[in-house]
Amino acid sequence: MKLMLVAGATATALAGCGGSNTPASGSDSTSEGSSTSSSELTSGPIEIWYSTNEQEIEWGEKVVEAWNAEHPDEQVTAQTIPAGSSSEDVISASIAAGNTPCLVYNTAPSAVPDFQKAGGLVNLSTTFEDGNEFIQARSGSAAEGFKSADGDYYQLPWKTNPFMLYYNKDAFTKAGLDAENPKLETYADFLAAAKAIKDSGAADYAIYPPSTSDYTNVNFDFYPFFLANSGGTQFISDGKAAFTDEAGMQTLEFWQQIYADGYSSAEAYSGDMWAGPFADGIAAMGVAGPWGKAQFDGKVNFGVTTIPTEDGKAADATYTFADSKNIGMYTSCENLQTAWDFLKYSVNDENDLSLLEITGQFPNRSNVTELAASFLDENPFYTPFAEAVPLAVDVPEVEGLAEKMQIFRDAWSSVIQSGSGDISTTFNEAAEKIDALG
Repeated sequence: MKLMLVAGATATALAGCGGSNTPASGSDSTSEGSSTSSSELTSGPIEIWYSTNEQEIEWGEKVVEAWNAEHPDEQVTAQTIPAGSSSEDVISASIAAGNTPCLVYNTAPSAVPDFQKAGGLVNLSTTFEDGNEFIQARSGSAAEGFKSADGDYYQLPWKTNPFMLYYNKDAFTKAGLDAENPKLETYADFLAAAKAIKDSGAADYAIYPPSTSDYTNVNFDFYPFFLANSGGTQFISDGKAAFTDEAGMQTLEFWQQIYADGYSSAEAYSGDMWAGPFADGIAAMGVAGPWGKAQFDGKVNFGVTTIPTEDGKAADATYTFADSKNIGMYTSCENLQTAWDFLKYSVNDENDLSLLEITGQFPNRSNVTELAASFLDENPFYTPFAEAVPLAVDVPEVEGLAEKMQIFRDAWSSVIQSGSGDISTTFNEAAEKIDALG
């Protein structure tokens, strides 16, 4: 059987992954996920989904083709995630319909608690004898951040995209700033650079993150800066809002100043709101992961540096946003043993290195700098990102995260993007609302 790649297909019943609204045969499924005895695991054809990203499709096709050539009785059929308002919405609908694929190579950590609660995810820790051992050996201490509240793994940490601050060297030169060793360690440094950029007309704005009220945009403005300034504290920590502490208030005041002084815009960007302002030369700086290189090459003469903080931190002590995407195994899957074997095969040394070489995204593994040593020697641009992998932190895995993040974002729109307002009162009220949700 050849690889089947079905782009944009609808979420219909999938071969080898069950077609009813019930979990896999022989499984002990609850509303909190599924666990199956290892003696009941079966092998056979499976279906997987992966991202619509062109480079990830190339990587996925390569991995599936190699597996299928060696496993005639355990063929993998692959397709991109079906079209929808978001990957999370598509996966949620598929869980409800009972027709998820066996594996999804684009499972957002923030969605895992809700997918788990809906009974959509297989408990990797209890279903496979080597589940915990394999995950922890591959990702080291970083794996701890992906455990669910019950202490088990319902996702395999796959790839991480540490955010860095990109800057336009030509704009910095025009503004009279050092384009090779920019002074951007502290919030004061950043604001001084922003003033020089505005005064010189080197760019319309110093920085222009996505400005719409969508809750996910917090990951492109407040969150990476808060992680850097707080030493890696998630903005919801131990079940409570953590953004009203000193580090949080410093970061909020910094961003309010950016908008108050006209160094950014609260208007929605007319093009690609994530990469567009920097790629188009409208903004002199922007935050992005290593994927930014492909977006900006040939458009901007750029450099990268760590995210600034209130007092300045060394690169090896500067935390940032991970923007991880993981691999989830879903309970409609019938042939769980093949799904597990293929999952492990897809993240072996060869395929993890191939992922980096093809996509520029780093596998979430503890030995990434050793694995990628030759690649990094040939592509030194990626070295700061590789070094930041151990310092990259994701969004907290808590139920109702979207609602909680939206509360924060609404407060942000009110007093940060407006450039004025009582930060302390507004965000303490937001914290109380978030904490009340439990």
